[in-house]
Amino acid sequence: MPRAGLSALAVLVLAGCAGTARHPALSPLPTATVVARGETQAVGTANADAADDPAIWRNPADPAASLIVGTDKQAGLYVYDLAGRQRAFLDAGRVNNVDLRDMGAPGIIVAASDRNDPLHAKVSLFHLDPATATLSWFGTFGVGTGEAYGVCLYRAGARLYAFNVLKDGTITQLDLSSGAAPRIVRTMKLATQSEGCVVDDRTHRLYVAEEDVGLWRFDARPEGSTQPTRIAAADGRQIVADAEGVAIAAEGPDNGGYLLVSSQGDNAYAVYRLADDAYVGRFRVAAGTLGSTEQTDGIELIVGDFGPAFPGGLFIAQDGINPPSAQNFKLAAWADIKAALGLR
Repeated sequence: MPRAGLSALAVLVLAGCAGTARHPALSPLPTATVVARGETQAVGTANADAADDPAIWRNPADPAASLIVGTDKQAGLYVYDLAGRQRAFLDAGRVNNVDLRDMGAPGIIVAASDRNDPLHAKVSLFHLDPATATLSWFGTFGVGTGEAYGVCLYRAGARLYAFNVLKDGTITQLDLSSGAAPRIVRTMKLATQSEGCVVDDRTHRLYVAEEDVGLWRFDARPEGSTQPTRIAAADGRQIVADAEGVAIAAEGPDNGGYLLVSSQGDNAYAVYRLADDAYVGRFRVAAGTLGSTEQTDGIELIVGDFGPAFPGGLFIAQDGINPPSAQNFKLAAWADIKAALGLR
């Protein structure tokens, strides 16, 4: 049911009293606010850190019939409609992050970081049927030694790649178009624990969040450099650690639009301009009819028409504190965020 959310400050104070907040300080920078226009039903795992990461499939023929895939990292994958109603659930075990690409004739491919074996990282692949809003599994593949954490997909023409971020900062690029058995084409490395990632298919750029350090950019092409460029530091200003989910608002055919990262430590989201990596502001999803968002892990953003409630694009954030229910995902309008930040 809808609820009035706690303020960001109240949540941090309560978390600090409970001894669970690692970075209780709020950023001193101005932070705009928006309110959620929708929310999903809660995940099935109660009294636990469970909901984690969303992905969005936009229905080009009927945008209001678009679908959301979200992870319960203790149980599996949910499929929701834009009204937040659960359409399906697939028992996939401990899957952490999720991403998808509509590949046309091959269908809608969904990838999830599979951490059922914490010593051997894997990626699980699924097909999303838009007619029935159901997922079907079609393969799980090893991506290295360690615990699977983040995953994001990269489409380059007819080829599809998965970037798998292991908990220790290792990034493995898997070619999913190489035949029956996907193959690892290269690996990269960040120094410490990392998770959230996203690829801008237009510019072939991979963005990865190193939780206590900040936000990095890589060349996504298999033949590209494996050396990262740092975009922002988790220094308590633009980003209050942990740096978590990452999403792209791809506007225009080139490198237009914005990059968003979850500033988990103070329940906010930092925004950067893709054209030059410049910081342009930050915002929160504040208390409203549907409540605020706190301790956000995964985020997703797709621009375009999603029907009357989300005419300019859809932003989704995992909500880590959602009483009296279990964790869920909040839906906000990209148009509201742009207006709050004064973006064109």
